[in-house]
Amino acid sequence: MNGLARLFSPRSLRTRLIGLLLLAIVFAAGVQVAVVYRQARAEADSIFDYHMEQMAQALRAGVAMPGLPPPMPPPLVPRDDRPTPEAFDFFVQAWTHEGLRVFQSGTSADLPQRATLGFSNLEIDGRPYRVYSMQTRAQVIQVAQDMRPRQAMARALAWRTVWPIVGIAPLLMLVAWAVVSASLAPVARVRRQVAAREADELAEVSEAGLPDEIRPLVHELNLLFGRVRQAFDAQKNFVAEAAHELRSPLAALRLQVQGLQRARDDATREVAVERLLTGIDRATRLVEQLLVLARQQARPAGGEPPQPVVLATLAAQVVADLVPLAVSKHIDLGLVEADAGRVHGHAEPLRILLTNLVDNALKYTPEGGTVDVSVRREAGQQVLAVEDNGPGISEADRARVLDRFYRVPGSTTTGSGLGLAIASAIAQLHGATLELDRSPRLGGLRIGLRLPLRTG
Repeated sequence: MNGLARLFSPRSLRTRLIGLLLLAIVFAAGVQVAVVYRQARAEADSIFDYHMEQMAQALRAGVAMPGLPPPMPPPLVPRDDRPTPEAFDFFVQAWTHEGLRVFQSGTSADLPQRATLGFSNLEIDGRPYRVYSMQTRAQVIQVAQDMRPRQAMARALAWRTVWPIVGIAPLLMLVAWAVVSASLAPVARVRRQVAAREADELAEVSEAGLPDEIRPLVHELNLLFGRVRQAFDAQKNFVAEAAHELRSPLAALRLQVQGLQRARDDATREVAVERLLTGIDRATRLVEQLLVLARQQARPAGGEPPQPVVLATLAAQVVADLVPLAVSKHIDLGLVEADAGRVHGHAEPLRILLTNLVDNALKYTPEGGTVDVSVRREAGQQVLAVEDNGPGISEADRARVLDRFYRVPGSTTTGSGLGLAIASAIAQLHGATLELDRSPRLGGLRIGLRLPLRTG
């Protein structure tokens, strides 16, 4: 059992294939032996039964008549299980209707006097016999033959058929080994190519000469290499850009600390402390947004399954959280439409997305302005939209504002340029893109997100 378990274990594909081929050869040989044996037995039985019947018919008139003394039986001879030439001969007995045996050929087996007419199988002295009995007007004729020679002849014929297969089995194994090894050579080549690579080498593996069963696997491996390469490139760019963006606030904090050290009176010291706290808040906000962006870009690799999300509930929560900020700037912030449909998504990232969109709108909308949030159903989709009556974004800049650290030229509002980049990364996580255009109702910027409605 352990050997079979190792044979069928997935550790070695070559061993499994060779083992299965060997089992197939053995099974085919066994089936062939069984079929040949059955056919040989059937043919032998048919031929010998025919001869037994013909012999009985020939003896209808040739057996001694009743009243004559029966011939003396031959002397008993030792018997063993090996068939001899004489074992293939028939032996005959004839009985009168009164039960008197009038004839017996050379045999030591005594057939029963009450015979079953026609063919029957009997066991006499532990040996199987085939008996044909025929009744005439004067007597009963029985022709019998030992069955073991028939069986031995059938077995010999079956073994003669299978022995050539046994003889060429080693050659078949060598051929199977060569064929399997040649078939698996492309797999070994791919393994060597991958094993010889450095950790940062993500070039595609050659698909030339690969069989159809292996090519899809290597193709998917190349796609994986491509995705990892893009992730590495994006991570490198992100780290480089983050380092560049952090350099400025850190330098500003150093200058502010130096200014605090040079302060000579309480009023100057108070102004320096206020500036330092503002710089620390700005650097903290930048670091938090960098961490959020990195987390959202890495989220697809986490494999978290999407869940049913009610966008209207998230929108109401975000609006409630940002109302104090809107009141401080005298901006009218409200949820003007809230459809209760559900979508497949990740609740926390969608909340971050909406928070960034509303925060961005509040940041660029002048005092006394309006920011409206809406969630409505449209053509089997949930449309989340944030609109304002601020200055908006020109068509030339709409494509670039979704990039990291990009700020619209001439903007006087402080920021890191990461809010819309984070929202865009979350939208891509949900298989969607942010739509930027002019608000037809308020005249400023309108940012929308379309997600398919969840059915059922």
